[in-house]
Amino acid sequence: MLSVSLPKKPKFKETGKNSGNILIEACYPGFGVTLGNALRRVLLSSLEGAAVTQAKIKGVTHEFTTIKGVMEDMVQVIMNLKKVRFQLPESVDEATVFIKAKGEKVVTAKDIKTSSDIKIANPETHIATLTTSQSDFEVELKIKKGIGYCPIEQQQRSDLEIGAIAIDALYNPVKRVNFLVENMRVGKRTDYDRIILDISTDGTISPVQAYGQAVEILMGQFNAISSFEDEESADDLTNSETEERTGIDQIDGLDVSTRTMNILKENSVSSIDQLVKMGIEGISDLEGMGDKSLKEIEKALKKLGYELK
Repeated sequence: MLSVSLPKKPKFKETGKNSGNILIEACYPGFGVTLGNALRRVLLSSLEGAAVTQAKIKGVTHEFTTIKGVMEDMVQVIMNLKKVRFQLPESVDEATVFIKAKGEKVVTAKDIKTSSDIKIANPETHIATLTTSQSDFEVELKIKKGIGYCPIEQQQRSDLEIGAIAIDALYNPVKRVNFLVENMRVGKRTDYDRIILDISTDGTISPVQAYGQAVEILMGQFNAISSFEDEESADDLTNSETEERTGIDQIDGLDVSTRTMNILKENSVSSIDQLVKMGIEGISDLEGMGDKSLKEIEKALKKLGYELK
């Protein structure tokens, strides 16, 4: 059986601080773009990192304001905080760090007070400029681990502390990825591909580590779809889904008061589907049903995606 030849093991060449080229040679013709594009997409979107997700600044209630004794406004400070890159220990998913600065000075990431196991990759990053001797700049930052990019709208609002300002979180530790595909000779053929993958990171991981994680993610995805589900597993899944759906359809799953639930059961109403078919008029005619109970039922059904007519 004929098969597509495999590329050689990659080589790494450092090109600068936190940047370098990954060289993958002898890729089968056409596979340079296939592999290069897949690696680039994963590197830019799917690696784990840590970022600031919340900031609580003394004397500040919202992001569209100025801070007394600070040259930058709140928007600029938030933009600067987003540039600070943190490295959390493997066993820690979130942490809280602090800034306490007074007097006339320039505040950088170096002024952030952290525990010994939390590292800052770019301590020189500018955060704020205190302009007077009376300036008092106190900040509490919440750092979390995550994947890719998470805008404010997708963050859990329940996690937002009182007085804290949510911040768009750029977790991905890779800053830039480009790739180039060149032709190369393998034996008598000159149409094999060579991939030159240019990776630049934020310093929390090296380009080699980033590449290794991307390859691992891709292998996991392909392993997951490499074999088909057998019939027995499919049947088990179908039965499980049916049981789950049945549970949802039962009237006991409706979020109403005990009194309203008893009225429904006394009138032999046993399923949500039955309620929807009855409509507002049919439910109103049930013995013991009042306006308050009817509104409860309407509200509970709306939560489940149903609307009475």
